[in-house]
Amino acid sequence: MSGPSFAHLYRLSDDTGLFEHARGPLPLREHGYCLDDVARGLVVLCREPAPDERKVEAAERYLAFTAHAQAADGRFHNRLGADRRWRDEPGTGDWWGRALWGLGTAAARGPRPWLRAAALACFDSGALRRSTSVRAMAFAALGAAEVVRAVPGHRQAAALLADAAAAVGRPRPDQGWPWPEKRLFYANAVLPEVLIAAGHLLHDESVRDDGLRLLRWLLDVETSAVRLSPTAAGGWGPGEPRPAFAQQPIEVAALADACTRAEQVTDDREWSTHTYRAVAWFHGDNDLGLPLLDPETGGGRDGLERDGCSRNQGAESTLALISTLQHARLPVGSSR
Repeated sequence: MSGPSFAHLYRLSDDTGLFEHARGPLPLREHGYCLDDVARGLVVLCREPAPDERKVEAAERYLAFTAHAQAADGRFHNRLGADRRWRDEPGTGDWWGRALWGLGTAAARGPRPWLRAAALACFDSGALRRSTSVRAMAFAALGAAEVVRAVPGHRQAAALLADAAAAVGRPRPDQGWPWPEKRLFYANAVLPEVLIAAGHLLHDESVRDDGLRLLRWLLDVETSAVRLSPTAAGGWGPGEPRPAFAQQPIEVAALADACTRAEQVTDDREWSTHTYRAVAWFHGDNDLGLPLLDPETGGGRDGLERDGCSRNQGAESTLALISTLQHARLPVGSSR
């Protein structure tokens, strides 16, 4: 299967970074840039197995943006205005975690030796920090997992991965609700993915098995018949009605990531069934029967609303689409 289109990602990009929002397919330049999205862009670009020169140039640009966002103490700014001025103070929220995810992926898979070295230096600085947010820690751990895999013995990355797994915690004893939180929120599958990665890379089978158990439970919750029905933006708790809206691509992309990792760790092809359901969700096998992939632009629409599909094609949704479609071409046992 051929890879995903990057045409819309380029449309949303300029010589500084990646515009966060779009009206339809057109970037809303006045809203500026977001490190969250630039870091996710760095992840998908560095995942490409044979990037052409345009992808390499985009990866270099996104890495430069991420490095510019980093403060001397390892924290990160998140929002850069259209005037190229930061709109916030450095912190360790989700954007810190995603920055480390991007940097770790670039350090392990970047298309140029200098890019890998520069990314690792930035990662090392950021990985000294910790966040009070479980999801921020989980996103950071995905970058740490990349570094541990590529640089065996990297103690800082291993420590971050272990701390993130501890932050996620063990499944609850309630068989009906083993999830470690009282509600599902967003990008939920990142939590079991971190446990699977940490258990596998740090050689702790019980942690790995906890992650696999939670991922199976999450898939049961987020599957209706044979199609995905993901948690909506407002979250979901026991007894609340389903399906719920607005459904966002980030949730489906997180499931695809986690199922791909589970397949690679266990060598069990059953997980690929769920990965391909994530791909199918973007093509219209969802609760409304509407595609979120725009075949003309290559963009990903921003979500499913109760009354239809969003026409806007912002960075987060397009990156979620690209990330998910990347998994569709991976053979069993390949390195993600």
